[in-house]
Amino acid sequence: MKQNYYLIIGFLMAAILALITFAGPHLPFIDKDLGGERILFPSSGEIKVAPFPPSDEFVLGSDREGRDMLSLLVVGAKDTFLLIFLIVILRYAIALPLGLLGAKDKGFFAWLVRGWSQLFSSLPVVITVALILCLPPLLFHESRFFIAIAVIALVDVGRVAFIIQKQAHELSKKPFVEAGVTIGNNPVKMLYHYYFPNLLPEVIVNFFSEAARVAMLIGQLAVLSVFISQGFVQTGYGSFSVENSSHDWATLIKDARADFVTAIWIPFYPMLAIVVSALTFNIIGEGFRKHFNRHMPS
Repeated sequence: MKQNYYLIIGFLMAAILALITFAGPHLPFIDKDLGGERILFPSSGEIKVAPFPPSDEFVLGSDREGRDMLSLLVVGAKDTFLLIFLIVILRYAIALPLGLLGAKDKGFFAWLVRGWSQLFSSLPVVITVALILCLPPLLFHESRFFIAIAVIALVDVGRVAFIIQKQAHELSKKPFVEAGVTIGNNPVKMLYHYYFPNLLPEVIVNFFSEAARVAMLIGQLAVLSVFISQGFVQTGYGSFSVENSSHDWATLIKDARADFVTAIWIPFYPMLAIVVSALTFNIIGEGFRKHFNRHMPS
């Protein structure tokens, strides 16, 4: 049997990300408090103002608050992955039953899934989510964190439910499924014995693909200064700015356009972390696809 290198590499990359997420904050060179100094006075006598470029003291440089970028990335990993998986789990918790209920490709649920999918397919997801989350009542709502997760999940539920619906509809035409109906299995037994076992492989594959999509979406929203949780921060006398109140990686990308000119290391490393995470999810998904299709002729 051929080695499934996609799954091996994907699990290895996922193990490294998990190690960084859970063990990283406890390493001695990681600043868990994320403290920083905007101005440093080295022994040479010169004054250094943040952001500080990569050096022996700041391996990946610092942000504009003088906080160590490596510490920010390690400490922020848990918040980032929590956001990603909460959104994907909620999306599938809604899309899976909707898709199964519309398996006959007719009736109310089939119409709902098609309409939901078409409604949000005309605009890029990032634009749709940004427009909704920037509505005045939602900007600083006390439950914005949960509202934002729900909005991001719901906007793309139609597309995911439509995929599941089509797969379930094709499955319903298979002879063994029709035989199950003929011998008198009730809907619950049909789901348990026929639909779930046959749809589960594709659901697992697509779950990791969705995780990659959500990771990239969070980064895109950050470039637009749209965050999952945010608040007003005073930047001067009578002036305020919107800041992300979480430690996720999107926080570090908020000034990407300006930082690419003056301090490229600030947006580069969190963008790299998001891309590597998305790549990991995609590789795992492809690995599972090859695993589930291993008995099919190539």
